[in-house]
Amino acid sequence: MIPLIVPDWPATANLVAYTTTRQGGVSQGPYSSFNLSHAVGDDPPAVRENRQRLLQHIELPGEWIELAQVHGTRCVVLDGQPLTDRRADGAYSRTPGCVCSVLTADCLPLLLCSKAGDEVAAVHAGWRGLAAGIIEATLEHFQSATTQLLVWLGPAIGPQAFAVDEQVRAAFLANHPEASVAFVDQAAGYWADLYQLARQRLQAAGIPTQQITGGHCCTFNEGERFFSYRRDGVTGRMASVISFKSSTDYQET
Repeated sequence: MIPLIVPDWPATANLVAYTTTRQGGVSQGPYSSFNLSHAVGDDPPAVRENRQRLLQHIELPGEWIELAQVHGTRCVVLDGQPLTDRRADGAYSRTPGCVCSVLTADCLPLLLCSKAGDEVAAVHAGWRGLAAGIIEATLEHFQSATTQLLVWLGPAIGPQAFAVDEQVRAAFLANHPEASVAFVDQAAGYWADLYQLARQRLQAAGIPTQQITGGHCCTFNEGERFFSYRRDGVTGRMASVISFKSSTDYQET
């Protein structure tokens, strides 16, 4: 059994969307047990087995494209053609069967879709990418109005665990002074609320508050469920995945 977290949003039934946990795989040691990343030092056969288990558990409508995440603002468009440069922190598609995914272990994963179910995106938002505008860069690709989008905030480090310094706070306040409410003073700096910072950006872009869900987990404090880089250093990664089937494919299933 592979535990999956399914977004609590009113999306159309042709969507496939979920986030994995750290449970259900074969990886050992700090990667125990369901690590899905080949880039963190885990045993490659174990990662391949974990991925195979995931594909057997949830039938994706197409190939899983893994990004080379760099904490930037580039969002690639997946249209079924080979992706020559995978250095990006967002993936968008309006092509049925293309799978958008990001890997995280404290950074915030966002899954986005149109209410019509014909546009999707996955975003990796660490504090650098979030402050620099990865959400806004991804939203630029959507043809639907922002009022017609749904967003789910996946598991990330929570507001009582994410300690940051003045440099991080200043990066957000430079162009968005309203972000100050997402930082709480603590002895060595601030506690930062990634979920609140993301909601602010989404709402400023025109997405109604009631269409933004999720944001209730803490990867740092929920060690049995989630990998956490801040907590463990050497650790695995969870996957957040979204795709959609064409109306024809959906009717056939």
